[in-house]
Amino acid sequence: APITIGIIFDLSGSMASKFVRARQALSAFLRTSNPKDEFFVVGFNDRPAVIVDYTSDVDDVDARMVMLKPENRTALIDAIYLGIDHLREAKYDRKALLVISDGGDNRSRYTENELRRVVRESDVEIYSIGIFDTYAATIEEQMGPELLNDICDMTGGRLFRVTDPSELEDIAERISEELRNEYMIGYTPPDMKHDGNWRKLKVKVIPPPGLPQLTVHFRQGYYAPSE
Repeated sequence: APITIGIIFDLSGSMASKFVRARQALSAFLRTSNPKDEFFVVGFNDRPAVIVDYTSDVDDVDARMVMLKPENRTALIDAIYLGIDHLREAKYDRKALLVISDGGDNRSRYTENELRRVVRESDVEIYSIGIFDTYAATIEEQMGPELLNDICDMTGGRLFRVTDPSELEDIAERISEELRNEYMIGYTPPDMKHDGNWRKLKVKVIPPPGLPQLTVHFRQGYYAPSE
């Protein structure tokens, strides 16, 4: 089934040495997607902005990204906020964000805790292609992988770390495949109170005999109804 996918693309100065790799990652992802998927792109440096609005034309997205260049500081948290908010206008019920960044943030007005709250409240799956340097120059870049990993895990998505550009196409294909090969499991919670509290979830997979240990990615919880 088609998916609405928001791309959160880092255009900050800290990405200058990684910009070509980041654009390659985006292009590879677009080429492996369902032709009916719709996309938009939020670019960010000092502040985020929708630079490509809803479209299914991957060539148009590619052409616009070629004209961009990285500069200034980083407002990653604000950009993810904007992406989640923009997904309210999505055509399809299935929604996802793909964050392409080094994870650094030194400009956002929202905090990490506020971001975690809005991510928990949203029905959005988040994946990230993290383009990290071996030696991060700033504290923000050093903390980047942890921030991206946390918000992806919360939604059942994953962070993929890129150190070799030759891995980009394979990673993009893996993300695209994972988005289209998922199970939906329903259950009735023992606590039926409508108290608006956060309810944690844990999913365990017991592999059949002869198979190795399996890893499962799942949404970590939900908010109970408040009324």
